[in-house]
Amino acid sequence: MARRIDVTGTGGVRLAAWEFGDPPKPDPAGADPDAQGAHPVHQGSPGVLLLHGLMGRASHWAPTARWLSERHRAVALDQRGHGRSDKPPQGSFARDAYVDDAEAALEQLGLAPVVLIGHAMGALTAWQLAARRPDLVRGLIICDMRASALGAASQREWDQWFKSWPLPFATLADVRKWFGEDDPWVERPNPARGEFYAEVMAESPDGWRPVFDPEQMLRSRETWVYDAHWEELAQVRCPALVVRGLDGELGRAEAQEMVRVLPRGQYAEVADAGHLVHYDQPEAWRAAIEPFLDSLTES
Repeated sequence: MARRIDVTGTGGVRLAAWEFGDPPKPDPAGADPDAQGAHPVHQGSPGVLLLHGLMGRASHWAPTARWLSERHRAVALDQRGHGRSDKPPQGSFARDAYVDDAEAALEQLGLAPVVLIGHAMGALTAWQLAARRPDLVRGLIICDMRASALGAASQREWDQWFKSWPLPFATLADVRKWFGEDDPWVERPNPARGEFYAEVMAESPDGWRPVFDPEQMLRSRETWVYDAHWEELAQVRCPALVVRGLDGELGRAEAQEMVRVLPRGQYAEVADAGHLVHYDQPEAWRAAIEPFLDSLTES
């Protein structure tokens, strides 16, 4: 059963954080019980903060969070503009706002020093925070996110893609079918992709619509479409694992260059997985990241 914890991001934005698994058994030598939101964990096992990608939400991490909770206190955050968190019409969706929010969440939840696990946009937030506040971060897992700029053409393509959605969807089955089969961006049927998008729809009087504002998503993308983030990657001092889906958006050559740039970088890839690695192949995803997490616990 999910447990919601409200935290406050930069500018007073209300953020929803979620625990999806049973907490680890109490350990008297664990977390500081006086820290806000603190929670006992196994001795030596760091807390984990999970950051979803663009358009995602914390619940996309639920299966991962459940097995993580066997040994860690694992919390997934709905980032601003996403899930159950605030979507301020005039709020900032720049990189600094996302990173500031994650930093505030870590401190209010009492998770640090933490392992940050991020998918896509969430991975960028994670490595920017690790570069800025090395004292808060014990380890980093980057899932299918490029460090290079994507270019203006990518932003135009996404704008047109959002406009192509046949909104509103009559049923969730229609959501699953369109994103899993009918979307022109789908090369072959992908049920996991359909499920991913069904998770970010809410019922309205005229049908099913996304819980996010597409214009806010485009504003969020601007900060990595036009800018590269290699410099911040090089500033990450903690152990870091770069994970890519074999058919994902992060190519092998760029992923391996990211590992080279990271001072303590490691590499893993998941076969038969696209961009949504943890959704496409959850067991292989676990097998890819669990040894890295174990090494952090043992160190």
